[in-house]
Amino acid sequence: MIKVNKVTKTFIRNKNKKEKEEFYADKNISFEANDGEIIGILGPNGAGKTTLLRMVSGILEPTSGTITFDGMDYKNNEIEIKQNIAYLSGNTKLYDTLSAYELLKMCCDIYNVPENEIEKRIKEVTKFLKMESFLYNKIENLSTGQTQKVNIARCFVHHPKYYILDEATTGLDIISSQIILNFIKEEKEKGKTILYSTHYMEEAENICDRVIMINKGQVIKMGTPEEIKKDTKTTNLRDAFFTLLGGDLHEE
Repeated sequence: MIKVNKVTKTFIRNKNKKEKEEFYADKNISFEANDGEIIGILGPNGAGKTTLLRMVSGILEPTSGTITFDGMDYKNNEIEIKQNIAYLSGNTKLYDTLSAYELLKMCCDIYNVPENEIEKRIKEVTKFLKMESFLYNKIENLSTGQTQKVNIARCFVHHPKYYILDEATTGLDIISSQIILNFIKEEKEKGKTILYSTHYMEEAENICDRVIMINKGQVIKMGTPEEIKKDTKTTNLRDAFFTLLGGDLHEE
């Protein structure tokens, strides 16, 4: 279980040429993600989704509030937590001069995958993501979709317990996207805990057990897709989201 309790993150930005101001990227956010559950994180650009996921993944430290993984926190259990996390961001940079195989091998070493398991793990993820044709090609020579598959593969290869996925299907065609969504569903069935941020409301409605809608750094609605549609008197999450926003779109 991942438990986020009253988490807030503030930054300083330029108000004008002479003044600076503090602003909330996320404010007082709380939720729990249980084992075997997919939680969708939804919101427009600038809503605070990526900042939230970076705090959960340990990249950013909250200004206030707590984040725990099965009762463990980063202060006392950072290595153990991070070795059991898969964090995927849309702007993650890979080592372009390595081949996909070399990158996956390096990730296995970093996450202490047993030596006798490494080739098996790489073979499994390569087959599942249909990467056989470019496994030994340098990443700098891959297409956008192929690079995203490698990015996803390096998250999955160590069999993590917690998945923190920010725009996992960005850059993928419809077939590749479905492969990823099917994989996520399979990991859920294995009892994994999954946070899934996406701009595609249809994806969230299809795979998420519950969704958390965020705008201007605050939760505006939380519940199952059916509960949210019922409460907003809509037939899909896209319309529900716009209804909750009341036309107040927030982008930065």
